[in-house]
Amino acid sequence: MKAPINQALANSISQRLKEIRAEKGLSLDKAAALTGVSKAMLGQIERMESSPTIAVLWKIASGLSCSFSSFLQNSKKVTGSDVEQFVDDPNMSVKTLFPFDAQKGFEVFEITLKNNHIQISSAHQTGVTEHIHVTEGALGLKIGEEWIEVGQGQQSILNADLDHGYRDNVGKTTFIVVIHYPVH
Repeated sequence: MKAPINQALANSISQRLKEIRAEKGLSLDKAAALTGVSKAMLGQIERMESSPTIAVLWKIASGLSCSFSSFLQNSKKVTGSDVEQFVDDPNMSVKTLFPFDAQKGFEVFEITLKNNHIQISSAHQTGVTEHIHVTEGALGLKIGEEWIEVGQGQQSILNADLDHGYRDNVGKTTFIVVIHYPVH
């Protein structure tokens, strides 16, 4: 049974997607071509009939050249928690520590992976880097075809304009990720 959609989160994502498409003059077809997310799925997200997984939301943000956190800025936190929990991603939670700052070109998240979850992320815009610090557990970090382990208290920097991935190696891993976007 699918968990109910968090209405505040669904509304925030829906409204931001509509705003970006309007600003860029994009049809659903053109947005689908840019993001790799189907026209039908984008329409369902805009109508709040479906809530995207974290991976889908990253594809949308990357394809539309905007920040991930911009989709979350108008959402209220999930009741009893300050973690933005995504429907369909029970083994991954994302907490926005610092939303996107256009002047500085960065946003900061705390991400927790559980149950040896693997999260593959498609390439972000050209020039995007991720600065990662593991606060708990052991993080598998996929760079290209290679996996490396980043342990508790360790850091890594990756070029996020390539496909990459994250894996919980110990049952529960929490890490901070600072995403830097090129400032134009």
